[in-house]
Amino acid sequence: MTQGDYLERLELARQIAVEAGRATLPFFRHPDLAVQRKADGSPLTQADQLSETMMRAAIGASFPADTIIGEEFGTSEGTSGWQWILDPIDGTKSFIVGVPLYGTMVGVGRSGQAEIGVIYFPALDQGMFASRGGGCWYFEGATEPRRAHVSKKLLLADSVMVTSAVETFRSRASEVVYDQIASRVYFSRTWGDAYGYMLVALGHVEIMIDPILSIWDAAAVQPIIEEAGGRFSDWQGNCRIDSGDAIGSNGLVHDEILQIIKAAN
Repeated sequence: MTQGDYLERLELARQIAVEAGRATLPFFRHPDLAVQRKADGSPLTQADQLSETMMRAAIGASFPADTIIGEEFGTSEGTSGWQWILDPIDGTKSFIVGVPLYGTMVGVGRSGQAEIGVIYFPALDQGMFASRGGGCWYFEGATEPRRAHVSKKLLLADSVMVTSAVETFRSRASEVVYDQIASRVYFSRTWGDAYGYMLVALGHVEIMIDPILSIWDAAAVQPIIEEAGGRFSDWQGNCRIDSGDAIGSNGLVHDEILQIIKAAN
């Protein structure tokens, strides 16, 4: 792997996240938005499909030998060893009801580890990008990106937890995990999905926890949290993006969260 290969992928990831994200805006809060239900009951819109189609086309044109994994159109196998992991709209439920906290996510990795992560929130015109050793950066509109850092709070009692939806804890019989953490933090909110991880990386909250998520929900997040100085793991403490659950934190309260989860299971 050359530095040029790496930087070219980072630049393309940043570009397609913004362009595909902005392509969703004509559908956002549109009175005639058509919403389908996938086999698992989750919503699907034309905007999801358009966004992923745009990203796949751009990746295929620039890096035809790379593997692409996307939420809506599955896996296109490549031979280069590089993987692009795409979530065209993270937070589709927010999107369909007009809440602007949805994002387009692009993760790029090798050997099961995400190396590059980009999240763009088109309705807010805000986003983040990170690369291994390159730091985590926040941008808004046309302003210059600025370095992002997690908070330095040491105590769980001073921390804020966010999650995507409380009912997902019930889906895996882990209500006690939510109750135990929520009872120990300063307060909790459901400003979740990708937006919750951005809040952690910016130092506004200390914990984002997902009891259920897919690889395309996690791939872009891992480098963003870690390069902001935080810690990203599954519920067992492993640094993985394919375990089906996740915690992103400032790192300082991470072990205490893992202890609560272990004691509850």
